[in-house]
Amino acid sequence: MSKQLIQSTTLIRSIPVGGHDLLVEELRWLNADESLIAQVTAAATPVRLLIEPLPVAAAELLCREMQTAGGQAVVSFAQSATTTSTSRCLLAGTRQNLQQLLEMLTGQTEPSIKQVAQDLQLTLRRLGSNPVPVTIGPLPCRWGDRTYVMGILNVTPDSFSDDGLLTQENWLEAVVERAQQMVEHGADILDIGGESTRPGSEPVGEVEELRRVIPAIKAIAAELGVAISVDTYKAEVARQAIEAGAHLVKGGGGFRMDPAMARVVADYQVPAVVMHNRSRPKDASQEERLGGRYVGIEYRHLMADILRELQQSIDLGLAAGVSEEKIIIDVGIGFGKTVEQNLKLLNQMDEFRVLGRPVLIGTSRKSFIGYTLDLPPYERVEGTAATIALGIERGADIVRVHNVREMVRVARMTDALVRG
Repeated sequence: MSKQLIQSTTLIRSIPVGGHDLLVEELRWLNADESLIAQVTAAATPVRLLIEPLPVAAAELLCREMQTAGGQAVVSFAQSATTTSTSRCLLAGTRQNLQQLLEMLTGQTEPSIKQVAQDLQLTLRRLGSNPVPVTIGPLPCRWGDRTYVMGILNVTPDSFSDDGLLTQENWLEAVVERAQQMVEHGADILDIGGESTRPGSEPVGEVEELRRVIPAIKAIAAELGVAISVDTYKAEVARQAIEAGAHLVKGGGGFRMDPAMARVVADYQVPAVVMHNRSRPKDASQEERLGGRYVGIEYRHLMADILRELQQSIDLGLAAGVSEEKIIIDVGIGFGKTVEQNLKLLNQMDEFRVLGRPVLIGTSRKSFIGYTLDLPPYERVEGTAATIALGIERGADIVRVHNVREMVRVARMTDALVRG
């Protein structure tokens, strides 16, 4: 990714084909009238790209040229925080229409037009191909070929799913035994975490987290030839975990919570998962049977905000020297989102293809399933299976799960249906 693109403030979103109600919702967000909404939705165009923010002149030029290229365009004007008039633009048409638009923009000298042309070119390329393959330790990953299953190993006394491994007398043996079972059931990656991330959980200090995860990683690495992930937002924990045998860094910080994290990942040249996370303890509501959930979380626009914040996390990694092909994104289901927002996010997850990165989802046993079905954590297997199947259909490359045997079967069956 070029430095110029990293500095771009323009966001391009792809509205999935077939989402009639979603397209209508987005057109209303653009303040389109009902006659224009009917006209755009009736065309059933295969590519719909929403671009924001844009200078007014740039948006008007895009609109004119897109219509000349045979496509459709809708422009909406808004006032930014600086009171400068800006706009949002929807381009709808075929890939041929958009390629013709790009040819028509060739030679434009206005910086905002040049930038949006570059961003459009990159977006079309990403939508038409899979991310570059990457290797996670012993695991070669060819994105798009199949779904990779990540098994969850919580080395904590207070996991929301009550794994309780750390409370056992011979806890390290129990960890290795659980890891062996997960591998036998088909896990591609084992994710080792020493701090609970359930809503309302208490933070764990660095020393204690190291005491939990480092022995577990060393023991598993010595016994099993499997890809190992460390689930942490602390840079020093990540560094020691890599030294102990971890091949992937996965954390809820998105390179934000610990400024040194991106540098550690870059120095060791390991793949990393950046996750969207707006979790704040004050927003967590507890219910004894169903557990914690987030309430009252507000987004200006759910999908636009998450995409923009994920891109910012990617840019932090790139600026620190992390290779783009080593970055995986986690859309952060369950982290700073209400039940309804989680459902919407999962249903629209194919929008994240515009970022050009592999996608990991972690829905297993989470409270949005429990509150939807009115079921406690250990009765959420079927609900989890539904989210895994839909997530794969919507573009997930890695699924993070507790019930490995069952979810491997779900993933394989879904792969056979949607990947051919």
